[in-house]
Amino acid sequence: MRNPVQGIHHITVLASNPQNNIDFYTRLLGQRLVKVTVNFDDPGTYHLYYGDRVGTPGTILTFFPWYGAKRGTRGNGEAVATAYSISRESLDYWRTHLNDSLISHTESTRFGETVLSFEDPDGMIVELITNPSDAVPVAWENSPIEPQHELRGFHSVTLWVDSNQSSKALLETHLGMRYLGAETDPEGTRHRYQGISDGVGLYVDVVERPGQPRGRSGAGTIHHVAMRTVDDSEQQEYMRYLFAKGYGVTQVQDRQYFHSIYFRDLSGVLFEIATDAPGFDVDEDVQELGKHLKLPAWYEPKREAIENHVRRIVNPEYGITIGNR
Repeated sequence: MRNPVQGIHHITVLASNPQNNIDFYTRLLGQRLVKVTVNFDDPGTYHLYYGDRVGTPGTILTFFPWYGAKRGTRGNGEAVATAYSISRESLDYWRTHLNDSLISHTESTRFGETVLSFEDPDGMIVELITNPSDAVPVAWENSPIEPQHELRGFHSVTLWVDSNQSSKALLETHLGMRYLGAETDPEGTRHRYQGISDGVGLYVDVVERPGQPRGRSGAGTIHHVAMRTVDDSEQQEYMRYLFAKGYGVTQVQDRQYFHSIYFRDLSGVLFEIATDAPGFDVDEDVQELGKHLKLPAWYEPKREAIENHVRRIVNPEYGITIGNR
């Protein structure tokens, strides 16, 4: 019998300017640049990973920054917002930090907790949600955010859909998530599902917006949401099961730091199921994370050409420059 998914493994987003992206997520939000590699399907562009000190599943936000990419449009059939957990005691700190950083934001209440909402440089919605959970990722000692106020991994991801019907079947019936209920949202009806874990990144929120326009891919739009499974054998079970249920599941893809399968829900949202192992220290020590351009073995013979093609970026944690263009 399949184990239920634990929650969110990572979220992958499209971006434009890689340096603006790095500065926002490391300097403003205090995340560690855990890994600098390339898009395995398009090695001419970076794949940037942010998270806690070690890249714990449930903390990882990743970006494909195509320089100069046009901004996308949020709409039905896609994930539209990434939310991080903060402690209730950190709410005033983050209000002040956003104001001091001239980041325009709104404040609301959702399922009884306070939500601060704002946009990243490409227009993706980022949210900070107070969360009483004791689950705390591995703190990054060089974060510019005071240790007691650091982000505590993902809280949730929000999907916009025409109807909750197919999302409910996927999340609750097929992936084993727990349905927690619904409430009225400014965009429609918000349904919440919870992964079966005591860790971080537990919630998927599905907002029904009947008859609203579909999203258009571009900078600032979420490409896919990856759910967590423990190991390869569990992932293989899901691949066989979802295929039997009529989902167009891919074969396993080796993403160096985890293994992946992809499929699209009838709502239009692209999902991935990713393994926790082998992790981000498989090709460099934890203290070296984010310092180097890491390439899989099949791209190493092309390293010089890749380094000459990708845009020059600076990791603010170390002042280290990567890329030659």
